[in-house]
Amino acid sequence: AFTFIFRENEHGLFQVHAYPFGGTTSTFIVECDEATWLKAGLNEANEEQSLAYCQHLFAPDLRGAPLLSNNSRWMNFPTLKTKAWHYQNIVLLGDAVHTAHFSIGSGTKLAMEDAIALATALEQQADIESALNEYELERKPVVEIFQNAAQVSQAYFETIKRYLGLEPLPFTFQLLTRSGRISYDDLRLRDPRFGDTIDRWFAQKAAKSRFSLAPPPMFTPFELRDLTLTNRIVLSPGTQEACVQNGMPNDESMAHIKNCYLSGAGLVMTGTMAVSVEGRITPDCMGMYDANHVSEWAKIVQTVHDETPAKIAIQLGHAGRRGATRSRSEGLDRPLRQGSWQIISASPLPYTPQSQVPREMNRSDMEHVCHDFVRAANMAQEAGFDLLQLNFAHGYLLASFLSPLTNLRCDEYGGNLVKRMRFPLEVFDAVRAIWPEHKPISVAISATDCARGGFDVEDAVFFARSLKEHGCDILEVQAGQTTIESEPAYGRGFLTQFSERLRNEAHIPTLVGGYLTTSNEVNTILAAGRADLCIMDIPLQ
Repeated sequence: AFTFIFRENEHGLFQVHAYPFGGTTSTFIVECDEATWLKAGLNEANEEQSLAYCQHLFAPDLRGAPLLSNNSRWMNFPTLKTKAWHYQNIVLLGDAVHTAHFSIGSGTKLAMEDAIALATALEQQADIESALNEYELERKPVVEIFQNAAQVSQAYFETIKRYLGLEPLPFTFQLLTRSGRISYDDLRLRDPRFGDTIDRWFAQKAAKSRFSLAPPPMFTPFELRDLTLTNRIVLSPGTQEACVQNGMPNDESMAHIKNCYLSGAGLVMTGTMAVSVEGRITPDCMGMYDANHVSEWAKIVQTVHDETPAKIAIQLGHAGRRGATRSRSEGLDRPLRQGSWQIISASPLPYTPQSQVPREMNRSDMEHVCHDFVRAANMAQEAGFDLLQLNFAHGYLLASFLSPLTNLRCDEYGGNLVKRMRFPLEVFDAVRAIWPEHKPISVAISATDCARGGFDVEDAVFFARSLKEHGCDILEVQAGQTTIESEPAYGRGFLTQFSERLRNEAHIPTLVGGYLTTSNEVNTILAAGRADLCIMDIPLQ
């Protein structure tokens, strides 16, 4: 079994990966980042000096036992991937053909399994070439899975300093689930006592009282300002464009919302509602810019409150350069053939080669858009929504200011990140000023453009800190779609890594989705401190 040790001194953070071999000795691997290594002068130290440094640093853990030298050198871990595993009658196995970071402890296991598979193939196949091909076909996919997990684990330990603020139990849980190979359910099965301890700790933090028996993390309450959610699950009916008439929800869209709140979710989130006629993505988008919208949504909100303990949130947005397009059923981002309207953006760049070219916004446009958001927020308050979310993601209007790929302005709203953030923050401040103090505000952001030279996670952390300072209560974490060149690595839980970073570096609560379909996925994310709320993608009847 692994023992993980973390020690911080005046030079930085050092960590140990230790595991026993033989009866009296253990492997003791010391790791640190390059800045710490340089600051400690270890780049100039010989083997004996490095050993003495580590012996002193980890003296409380060694308890008098010596560190033994074995040609010990500081190095970067080499990840080896091999295109071909054999050549003629020469075949590779184990570390000769693949390496996996030592933090998952699978090197020897993989080598032994390679040997077994090779021996089996040689025994079963008629000739050596067929046997070697069979061996490679069997083992390569298995090894790739372990290497992917090892890369995630390696990245975790290389950036572990961001998690040192976590309390011991979530820190431990996060460490154990770092590679994705072990989950909440796995830990409960392997160590029920530890699983119960995690549940009790999480429930006690959420409810501010002690429990002998506690529910899983997903069924604990969550507070934002004066809003209390009964659980951590968020469901959204999506845009439901085909169900909308004149920006208003109809009976069918109401049925979708009803399915969400009757499912037991703590929070129901509407699809993005346009703050103006010009801010629609398609002519069929829902909106919050007409008195009739207020009265209709007030009925829906009241129904949610009357029939369940669920809360309901509204998401407001402006399509920007992704506006004036056909219904999504006819394809994404396809411009209208007729009945179009002028669209605006940070810069006059079309979203696709076929898209309408937007007009670059001037100051008058900005004031008009800001007014539209404030008006929509006032209407949302009148309708009784519990939480308001502003959409700064996916290449829509406010997102177009944030990305250097879509904001080419030369004025005070373009250039460096601080300038690119200016207009989105102006909109946020205007909405926060009129939204009731006791009600929370969320912002949806794309944590990365998933495109070369675009808005990246470091930018997102900086922006998240600014939003928090301006009064944002929680972030919904999205990724990509800023440009058609965006290439998000779609897959189950693909947004979790971004949520984890924003939550632990910007110290702001996060809401995350990304094709989460099981309670196990949600409980793993919550217990590890990777998010505070989870959007589940589950079928709703």
